[in-house]
Amino acid sequence: MKEKQVKLPGPDHPIFIRRNPARVIVSVAGRVVADTGNALTLREATYPPVEYIPREDVDFSQLERTDHATYCPYKGDCSYYSVPAGGKKSVNAVWSYEDAFPAVAQIKGHIAFYPDRIDEIAEQLPSTRESSKSGSSMSRDKFEE
Repeated sequence: MKEKQVKLPGPDHPIFIRRNPARVIVSVAGRVVADTGNALTLREATYPPVEYIPREDVDFSQLERTDHATYCPYKGDCSYYSVPAGGKKSVNAVWSYEDAFPAVAQIKGHIAFYPDRIDEIAEQLPSTRESSKSGSSMSRDKFEE
């Protein structure tokens, strides 16, 4: 068996993790699956930003662990969950790096959702009206360090 390659983020593949000041609410089939004021936004290379939500702010009674697994040389082994209420669209819609590599250790204990496999990821900024991101129309400004 070939040993898995481990890579460190750097100028050619940057990864930045910042606390999101917004309240993040994830819903599927009219049900709130996650609701947090402690999300982390991970920005990796040229990929869209991803919200990582603390496990304690996720309703795991609405998730079902699957056998699907992937590997990222920057983040580690990844496990998946489906959201049965979302039907076929929500199969393997949720992922987690349960033993995230040290370079991204902040996301350990957090989970993320594919925006096109759930109904909505809404962000409510303090003292502003609600901003909603859903499906493939989800977009955010480029990250500036």
